Amino acid sequence: MSSTLFRTKKVEQSIQDTEEPEHALKKSLSALDLTVFGVGVIIGTGIFVLTGKVAKENAGPAVSLAFVAAGIACGLAALCYAEFASTVPVAGSAYTFSYASLGELPAWIIGWDLVLEFALGTAVVAVGWSGYVRSLLDNAGWHLPDYLSGREGATGFGFDILAAALVLVLTVILVIGVKLSARVTTVVVAIKVTVVMIVIIAGAFFISGDNYKPFVPKAEHVAAGSGVKSPLVQLMFGWAPTNFGVLGIFTAASVVFFAFIGFDVVATAAEETKNPQRDMPRGILGSLLICTTLYVAVSIVVTGMQKYTRLSIDAPLADAFKATGHPWYAGVISFGAAVGLTTVCMILLLGQTRVFFAMSRDGLLPRFFSRVHPRFRTPHRPTILLGVIIAIVAGFTSLSELAELVNIGTLFAFVVVAIGVIILRHTRPDLHRAFRTPLVPLVPILSVLASLWLMLNLPAETWIRFAVWMVIGFVVYFLYGRSHSRLGREQAAAAGRTPTPSGGDIE
Repeated sequence: MSSTLFRTKKVEQSIQDTEEPEHALKKSLSALDLTVFGVGVIIGTGIFVLTGKVAKENAGPAVSLAFVAAGIACGLAALCYAEFASTVPVAGSAYTFSYASLGELPAWIIGWDLVLEFALGTAVVAVGWSGYVRSLLDNAGWHLPDYLSGREGATGFGFDILAAALVLVLTVILVIGVKLSARVTTVVVAIKVTVVMIVIIAGAFFISGDNYKPFVPKAEHVAAGSGVKSPLVQLMFGWAPTNFGVLGIFTAASVVFFAFIGFDVVATAAEETKNPQRDMPRGILGSLLICTTLYVAVSIVVTGMQKYTRLSIDAPLADAFKATGHPWYAGVISFGAAVGLTTVCMILLLGQTRVFFAMSRDGLLPRFFSRVHPRFRTPHRPTILLGVIIAIVAGFTSLSELAELVNIGTLFAFVVVAIGVIILRHTRPDLHRAFRTPLVPLVPILSVLASLWLMLNLPAETWIRFAVWMVIGFVVYFLYGRSHSRLGREQAAAAGRTPTPSGGDIE
């Protein structure tokens, strides 16, 4: 049985599957498109909110160093993703990579997890976007009825019509074509980056050197927690983090790390890239480098404009401009945040549908969802299904109930991809690698250690939710995926025996 659970799919077979007419995606993306996708999904509310929160609570002005440390940790994972995405240019990202190196069950686990990650993330972002837009509408004197303003604070019926509408509109755009999605994203990202650059350039004129003193504030120890909301490392070892000081920089890095999550979504578009061997590494590494630079610049500006102890947590950039007597910039920042969230939502939805599509094409989910649109050459069936489900979830659920994205899954994917690079280098040294992760196995090992450390810093309740979702995934795999696996059926046919699925595939 173990041999079937860990059967691997050859890279050549994965690439060959992408050429089947009914299951082939249209190749239309360039390195610029991929870089724009990466920047579009990474830069969200984190750059407008997280910088002030972490500076005030964890690192002071040294928050810029925390962003550098987090960027390095993500860079290690990005180097591993770049090798895989250029070597195995197939939709599915970490799911496809693990299928080629670790085996079917690990691939299913990663795919199952990423579907939840992207779905929950899309819903969270849509609800957050709705909040920004309602605020802008209120400022203009336009007010939505309470029953169409979401569940937050609602006493009776409440539906977030804006969040649901955003998801449905983005679903239509993704069905029409990924190139259209790239064009829309390019325009929106240009607006978002322009707003960020205005903040950096304008804010630089209001910097006071006294606000940087001390650059690394004196360390403050934090009492260890004991509940499920406490980080797992505290419950396991009784270790408590340190705010401020040198160790506070690394505490802050574990928080701001999640502002970088999203570059891995670029890898899900490998199959739709014109020249993935050249463009995927450029898109993944380029977007990460751009975003790290912007994050560091913004953190330097905001802590220079206002003393870190006086920064607000909810809107630090806007309030920092207000404190210097320039409230007009607050409106610009809110506009940039609202516009920017549309691309985050779109690219998360794109990533989710590609993972779902890849799993369906392999038979681990119903093959019905792996047929592409005859005209647009997009995976329209999973896009419509998941778009409608997420729109309903975003419409009827409050932001507090959605909580934040279950980041443990993304970190788990980082671990799997890094291990996969080492394994595939050993099992398939003959593969042509247009991009090679440097210093293997050192870089992948460092990536694994960095990801595991950040996972241990997540609350215990996040681990519990992760475990529950994984248990459900195991049930689905053993009841459906294992017996319907295309790879399993092909191997059974080659061995001269007929597989016995629990039900027929839906075509």
